[in-house]
Amino acid sequence: MLILNSGGTFNKKYNPLNGKLEIPYNNEAIENILKSMDVKYDLAGLIYKDSLDMTMDDRKMLARVIMESEDDTFIIVHGTDTMHLSAEFLAEIFDDRKIVLIGAMKPFEIDNIEATLNLGIAIGFTRALQENGVYICMSGHVEPWDKIYKNTKFGKFEVAK
Repeated sequence: MLILNSGGTFNKKYNPLNGKLEIPYNNEAIENILKSMDVKYDLAGLIYKDSLDMTMDDRKMLARVIMESEDDTFIIVHGTDTMHLSAEFLAEIFDDRKIVLIGAMKPFEIDNIEATLNLGIAIGFTRALQENGVYICMSGHVEPWDKIYKNTKFGKFEVAK
């Protein structure tokens, strides 16, 4: 399994110099979660962006890393606003891999519970998963990417009916 970090709120940290939440160019949030696990996972930081700033070139870079990897299972830490766009793009390319996108509505630095839970659920899900596909893991749900959506009115992900 390879965990890919593309940024998003999950990773944001408070910058006391300018008073803004920023995405650092590191994997610190994910590394802190993984420290508590007995199993070691490969982790690669790639993009370090808010998902609203993700471009098609960024999505192609994710796809290229997945394509060139010897792994067949991937967890992608991604911002929640355009997670569905990246998931759709990856689903059009890959039908021979297990890919789970996760994120957080609150930065790990501010409230580490949601980010930790989402990563833990995604790891457990991918370890038990039999079918290839692209999934989103958010708000206690893991569903195929086109069966879950971000409800911006309530600030959570919900399963489509």
